[in-house]
Amino acid sequence: MARVAQEMVKKSGVDLDKLVDLLIKNASAELTTFYYYTILRANLIGLEGEGLKEIAETARIEDRNHFEALVPRIYELGGRLPDDMKVFHDISACPAANLPEDPTNVMDILKVLVEAERCAVRGYSHLCDMTCGKDHRTYDLVLAILNEEIEHESWFSEFLGEGPSGHFMRRGETSPFTSKFLR
Repeated sequence: MARVAQEMVKKSGVDLDKLVDLLIKNASAELTTFYYYTILRANLIGLEGEGLKEIAETARIEDRNHFEALVPRIYELGGRLPDDMKVFHDISACPAANLPEDPTNVMDILKVLVEAERCAVRGYSHLCDMTCGKDHRTYDLVLAILNEEIEHESWFSEFLGEGPSGHFMRRGETSPFTSKFLR
């Protein structure tokens, strides 16, 4: 445990218990999304689906990286992950990104993907608001994750025809914002 880190978070006025709880719930969302995106990606087939596979794979890998980046901060702040994976799954900050009823409908899969990203954007925006100017390390981490989640949402929303985002698919690089937390 990083006692001084905990002390400084409390001293800044952040509710440490609430912060740790939200970080654990978001870590759960990241790991469960990694799992569900594996299933969704496997079902992106045919002419429409193949074009989305690489993007879904990048978002999937980055969600795993987000989980890996969150865990050290959770423990630094005195938190811990649940011992039971079922419990961990069920406390996720976001609903399960389940395969739609018709697994051949690429547009339905795309809607699941974009809604998962929108939930993440809302969650990390809230964490940024909570920690901005108060808990610099957590803020830096959740802001980095937020930047990647916004890009994921943009990629998927473009495929839904919601307009251009100005974001481009990354080539050969994953987690450009959170990579510094994975070293």
